[in-house]
Amino acid sequence: MINRRYAFIFFILVTVSLLSACSEEADPDGDGKIKIIAAHNQTSPDNPYQTGMLKFKEVAEEKSDGSIEVEVHAGTIGTEESELVEKLQLGAADVVLVSPGFMTQTGIREVDLFSAPYLFNSYEHWLRVVDGEVGQQMAKIINEKSNNAFKLLGYWTAGVRHFYGKKPLESMDDLKGVSLRTQTSGVIGDFWEATGAIPSSISWGELYQGLQQDVVDASENAYPFFVQQSHHTTPNGKYITETAHDFTTRFLLINGEKFDNYSQEHQTIILEAAKASVEAERAATNKQDIDYKEKAIDEGAVVNEIDRQPFIELAKPIQNNFAEEIDAEQMLQAIRQLAEE
Repeated sequence: MINRRYAFIFFILVTVSLLSACSEEADPDGDGKIKIIAAHNQTSPDNPYQTGMLKFKEVAEEKSDGSIEVEVHAGTIGTEESELVEKLQLGAADVVLVSPGFMTQTGIREVDLFSAPYLFNSYEHWLRVVDGEVGQQMAKIINEKSNNAFKLLGYWTAGVRHFYGKKPLESMDDLKGVSLRTQTSGVIGDFWEATGAIPSSISWGELYQGLQQDVVDASENAYPFFVQQSHHTTPNGKYITETAHDFTTRFLLINGEKFDNYSQEHQTIILEAAKASVEAERAATNKQDIDYKEKAIDEGAVVNEIDRQPFIELAKPIQNNFAEEIDAEQMLQAIRQLAEE
């Protein structure tokens, strides 16, 4: 009986000690205040990512009366998303923004479905997916497969991605042999290889020079991102073809273990700040999609449209094969059904 009593007391002491340690980690100074390091990989102060992160900071600090401090890093602790994911895992960052392609490097392959070319046929279709049951399902997958290392706070966009290069595209045949800066592996790489292009993995920070010096023939991205980096002013970025192959998804993530150790009040405020950041970032991106297209044209870029149907048909079997490979056929079907609403 005595041994059992001591064992029970020991269990209680260990539990209290662990809870205390967790509390100290979330609030190291014990003064009820926490500091959140929030980071994205874009360096331009005009980037929509910065707009979203600053809104997160504003709402979190305002609603907490200063008990939450948010330090925003715009490319200052990593210009590559892989760096940000690593920092989130190690605890060197608390909130980060990443794309599906880089999330797959953590072993969560399902997220790459959201980056499949021509998966979404409009911005409204994308909204129905990410803000509905499919988006909730993906958030659960991310959290469970990362063992709570990643908790999804919201879905941001990065605009509509188009092709830009040294020559305009009149048909898919024009892509044969073209060196294209894009993701080289996964469903994105498979699609562009199927078009006849040669995917290249040159880093974002080196892309302007790569386009300027003929290292790559072309790239693909949304207007706010490549125009802010002046890619359209290079010889190999002047001709923009509106392929609209991706209505993009970005994941706003927090370290789930840290989040669970915050007070209930702080958790609620962080979720409210995240919601506000989603609205601000999406609005900024949609506005800049229009504004930066006009800027590109004003500065000499040439924009043309193309028949997208051959690209859409090419993408469907690639989507099917990838969904089967990652056991996400039901999710793909649900996404396609939402296109018809």
